[in-house]
Amino acid sequence: MITQTDLESRLWAAANALRGPVDAADYKTYVFPMLFWKWISDTWDYEHRQAVEKYGEELTDEVEADFHRFDLPKNTRWSVVTKTRVNLGDAVARAFQRIEQANPRALARIFGDASWGNEERLPPSALRGLVKAFDDIPLDPSTVSHDLLGAGYEYLLKKFADVSGQKAGEFFTPREVVNLLVAILRPEPGETIYDPACGSGGMLVATINQVRESGQDHRTLRLYGQEVNLTTSAIAKMNLFLHEIEDFEIKRGDTLRKPLFKKPSGALTQFDVVIANPPFSLESWGADQWASDPRAVGGVPPAKNGDFAFVQHMVASMRPGTGRVGVVMPHGVLFRSGAEARIRQSLIERDLLEAVVGLPPNLFYSTSIPACILVFRHQKPADRKDKVVFIDGSERFAKGKNQNTMSSDDIKALTEAYRTGLAPDGPGLSAHVHVADFDEIKANGFDLNIGRYITKTVDEAVDLGATLIAYADAREQRIAAEAAMFERLTAAGIDLTAFGVADG
Repeated sequence: MITQTDLESRLWAAANALRGPVDAADYKTYVFPMLFWKWISDTWDYEHRQAVEKYGEELTDEVEADFHRFDLPKNTRWSVVTKTRVNLGDAVARAFQRIEQANPRALARIFGDASWGNEERLPPSALRGLVKAFDDIPLDPSTVSHDLLGAGYEYLLKKFADVSGQKAGEFFTPREVVNLLVAILRPEPGETIYDPACGSGGMLVATINQVRESGQDHRTLRLYGQEVNLTTSAIAKMNLFLHEIEDFEIKRGDTLRKPLFKKPSGALTQFDVVIANPPFSLESWGADQWASDPRAVGGVPPAKNGDFAFVQHMVASMRPGTGRVGVVMPHGVLFRSGAEARIRQSLIERDLLEAVVGLPPNLFYSTSIPACILVFRHQKPADRKDKVVFIDGSERFAKGKNQNTMSSDDIKALTEAYRTGLAPDGPGLSAHVHVADFDEIKANGFDLNIGRYITKTVDEAVDLGATLIAYADAREQRIAAEAAMFERLTAAGIDLTAFGVADG
């Protein structure tokens, strides 16, 4: 058996074989397909040895097929293809295509869309180096368990996020944020879990892990995800397979323009748990198609900001009765005016919003601004009817060089605050909590800015997190006010360029 540390070291060494000719942000495009191919090839060889051991000379192709999880057509295994001496990239691409075609339901487009034969993007020396590095990593079940392999995959995701900078936000959500979301939503055995912006599948994997760690049967969970990026959706599928998860469905497409999980009637499929960290303030998200969209119950979000489009899609995807939603959003959704204010009011009046959890600053790769978690329930508990729990978790972090982090105690404190509606008691469990009723929220004009509901005492130290959140909130309010003013001035026929205001 191989140790976790040894596996991680070897995997990162394989990735480093690309250093130089391949941009670090593109490592994942090549490394994950190679890792997956090596794993299914080593596993196929292991299964073949088991079949031979059991049946010997009586083994037939038909009998052996029952031993294999995936069908690997002749001459597509790692040990065969990697011996190709000329045009190795083209040989790899052909093998991937044949494997996908032989397993259309499970492995369709699993290897992504990398141009393996493009020697300008992937020089032969880099490809040979990658192959050589993986040659030294045995990945059959007798050497590497699924737990070990899944952890190794997560390790690579984190490492790739670290070297990708802001681009990491497209596929990776910090695991402490994921774990907090999952802890709040508390998935149960037998439930359906859906992520409409699933990225690399981290949130779906985390739901499995939490149910497993609680001692319950995780195999009864059914997982669903949609992701617009082909490479990232392929990474999500590989992630789930390598974590020994088989009851899942990942679809590739634009969730806001064309949601792919639908009932035969054409209505959205609804799920027990809907969880996501969608792209913040997405522009050009398809507002022109939403005027008659049934998801737009509270109105159509601004054409240049898709935050509430994702929120409304997720709320519409909640199963009646059991459904709950956890979504990461920028603080602007709490107070911005116009169409967003009307949608926000509609969600509150329908008594769907259960909690607002303010997160620490600088947790994410794609932005340093603080974010929040919105929690919705189709059917709130009796003591939460017409109420919203506000939690200020801005101080719950450890400062890091590039990104701040949250500890398990931080996650525990915020989860406890959500569960009880009270500031948790005990060493290291401080958090600011307030439960506001409908009248209080209405009196604030349905503005959900956490600072309106949680006022810290004067003698409490003002830390960096609270200061950054206050700054970000004020900045977003100023930008929203300016946009509204400019819109009115333009409508009145005033040429803003004369005042030094750029068009648009």
